[in-house]
Amino acid sequence: MAYLKLLRINQWIKNFFVFIPLIFSLNLFNLPILEKSLEGFICFCLMSSSVYIFNDIKDIEQDKVHPRKKFRPIAAGQISPRIASMIMVILIILSLGLAIHFTPNAFTIVLVLYLLNNILYTIWVKHIVILDVMSLSLGFFLRVYSGAVVIRVEASDWLLIFTALLTLFLGFGKRRSELELIKDAVDHRTVLQYYSIKYIDQMIGIVTAGLILAYMLYTLSPETVEHFGTKGLVLTVPFVLYGVFRYLYLIYVKSEGEDPTKLSYQDKPILITVVIWLIAVIAIIYCGVLT
Repeated sequence: MAYLKLLRINQWIKNFFVFIPLIFSLNLFNLPILEKSLEGFICFCLMSSSVYIFNDIKDIEQDKVHPRKKFRPIAAGQISPRIASMIMVILIILSLGLAIHFTPNAFTIVLVLYLLNNILYTIWVKHIVILDVMSLSLGFFLRVYSGAVVIRVEASDWLLIFTALLTLFLGFGKRRSELELIKDAVDHRTVLQYYSIKYIDQMIGIVTAGLILAYMLYTLSPETVEHFGTKGLVLTVPFVLYGVFRYLYLIYVKSEGEDPTKLSYQDKPILITVVIWLIAVIAIIYCGVLT
C-alpha cells in the first residue's frame, strides 16, 4: 500500500484532461484514435507519478511538518529516498519508452516538456510568486495539448485558453486555502510569504470572469457551430457556471480548496455537475440533440 500511495494514483484523475481533444474532435467512438488517447493517458500517468516522487524526495523535510503530507510514504519513513529514486527513474524510462514506441514524436516532446516544467517547479519556480501557479497551470495545458497531438488533431484555441484559466483558478484557490488553513504556512511553502488573502481574492476574481467568458465564447464561436453543426453547446454553460460557483463556495465558505483534485471526486455536487456536463456535451455534439 505504501508503494501504491507513493505513486499517488488518486492524482491520475488530472490526466483525464488528455481526453478533452478526443471528445471535442468527434472521435470519442473511433476506436483506433481512442486507443492513441489511451496510450497518451498511460504515458502521462507514469510520468506524473515520477514527478510526484521527485517532489516528495525534494520536499521531505517540509512534508514532515505538514498536517496531511507527513503521512506520505517518504516523509513517514515507509520508503527510503533511495528506493523512491529508483522507482522514479523506472517510471520515467517506461513513460518515454512507451511514448517513443506508440505515439507521434511531437507527443514525446510535449511529455518531456511536462517533465522539465515539473522539475523546474519543484527546484525553483515554486518559490517565485505568480509563476508558481502559472507553472501548475502549464502542466494542465500540456496535458490538453498533448491530447490533441497524440491523435493528430488541432486543438481549439478557446479550449486551450479555457483550460489555462480554469487551472489558474484552481491554483489560486489552492494557495488561498493554504494561507488560511495551514498553521505556519510559510514554513511549509515559502512562496506563501509573498501572497496575501486580499491579493489572491483579486486574482481569483479576474480569472473566474475570464474562464467563464472563454467557455461562453467557445460555445458561441462560428467555428464551433460549424464544426458541430449545432448551437446547442451553449446550453452547457449553466453547468460550468454552477461548477465554478460551487468551487468558490467551497473555498470561501467551507475552506476546502487546498486539494482541488480531491474535491473533484469527493464533493458530490461538483462530481454530479461534471458528469451531467459530460453527458450533455456528448448528447449535443454526437447524437445531434438540439440540432
